[in-house]
Amino acid sequence: MSEAEITPTPATPKKAAKAAAAAFETAAAKFETPKFEVPKFDVPSLEVPAVVREMAEKSVQNAREAYEKMKSTAEETSDLIEDTYATASKGVTEYNTVALESFRTNVNAAFDYFGALLATKSVSEAVELSTSHLRKQFDVLSGQAKELSVIAQKVATDTAEPFKASVEKNFKKVA
Repeated sequence: MSEAEITPTPATPKKAAKAAAAAFETAAAKFETPKFEVPKFDVPSLEVPAVVREMAEKSVQNAREAYEKMKSTAEETSDLIEDTYATASKGVTEYNTVALESFRTNVNAAFDYFGALLATKSVSEAVELSTSHLRKQFDVLSGQAKELSVIAQKVATDTAEPFKASVEKNFKKVA
């Protein structure tokens, strides 16, 4: 049996954090201060000094507290990443929808232009049609670029805002 079959990889960061928490708690239970019984021999009995026991207990307690802090931070970070991913995904979908619609509009305009160009009866009429089409397409493309730029800025801002808020929150905790 391979190691992958024994310990399956959790599907989400939250599940991974919970699996790590369970593993830590199982391991921490093994570090409980055991009650040793000294076997009866002719040698004098060895007793662990109280200071050493207290230090060991404090170390275990400090490790548990550090683990709880780490676990809390990992869960917050996991939630932050999931929210950011969802926001970015929605924004990219909106951007792609607008970009595809712009592309469809531009392709239809090009076909209409070529159809009208084939119907012209003189060179001057073809030049006038081309000039008119180019002006119109320049205005349309400028508007489309502005719209896509606004969407891209909104996606970047909405995606970065949770990270910015998290960093500010953590600096306030430290300060």
